Amino acid sequence: MIETNQKFLIVGLGLLGGSYAKALKKKGYSVYAITRSQSSIDYAKTQGWIDGGSTEEDPELIGQSDYVIFGLYPHIMIEWIARNQPYFKPGAILTDVSGVKCNVVDVIQKNLRNDLEFIGSHPMAGKEVSGVQNSDDTMFQNANFIITPTEKNTEPGIAFAKELAQVLGFPNITSLSIEQHDEMIGFVSQLTHAVAVSLMNCNDNAHLKDYTGDSFRDLTRIAKINEELWTELFLLNQKNLVREIDDFIFSLNDLKQKISDGDEQGMKQLFIQSTKRRKYFDA
Repeated sequence: MIETNQKFLIVGLGLLGGSYAKALKKKGYSVYAITRSQSSIDYAKTQGWIDGGSTEEDPELIGQSDYVIFGLYPHIMIEWIARNQPYFKPGAILTDVSGVKCNVVDVIQKNLRNDLEFIGSHPMAGKEVSGVQNSDDTMFQNANFIITPTEKNTEPGIAFAKELAQVLGFPNITSLSIEQHDEMIGFVSQLTHAVAVSLMNCNDNAHLKDYTGDSFRDLTRIAKINEELWTELFLLNQKNLVREIDDFIFSLNDLKQKISDGDEQGMKQLFIQSTKRRKYFDA
């Protein structure tokens, strides 16, 4: 059980890191942060979301923390943990918010001190904006939370991840292997971003905003994308994502062929099927 006298450290105080801090402070926990920007530290302190922080990799802050949450790009997180491993408190539990788990969680666990535990987790929540100033813990209230335990994880470590999700306000918590996670994310997250990006790049009409309706705006909202982060995520999950794109192209070509052939019944069946499947989200 997470005790109120235990300390959280958030490394990477961006949109998700800030939202975690905001939610944790509401529940009375001690929260500290390490991040690159002093302005982010200052903003979070002014808002009352953290008790203190540093722009340096501070051994004292690291050593006092019972739980460490990483809001860093995957490759930066791997390097950060390796570099600061001597300073972690014995028995500390580490977790992340990363969108890809293979070649991330397993790499960290392989090189981690025996008295530490890293449990992968992924909050399925976000916005098309970034930065701690846009933090909003209410986005967790209708979102999913995925835990990705491996054989390296303990029951207490997994229990911590579940309790953390509950404290943050996630209503639906599930567990997947790191392989299952990346396969699923390739479809429900990465493919959707790839589609949105492709839609915005297939037409350079600067006046689209004058003609479009809600459907186009809703479908392309996530096309406002962090090019550094998403390039890394796409390449880390390259095999799964390429397969999903191929499947999507096949499905789109099927619809294209039915339109070309004037196949009314075939089109209607696709629409009926898509409507039926989408209704599962409304339950």
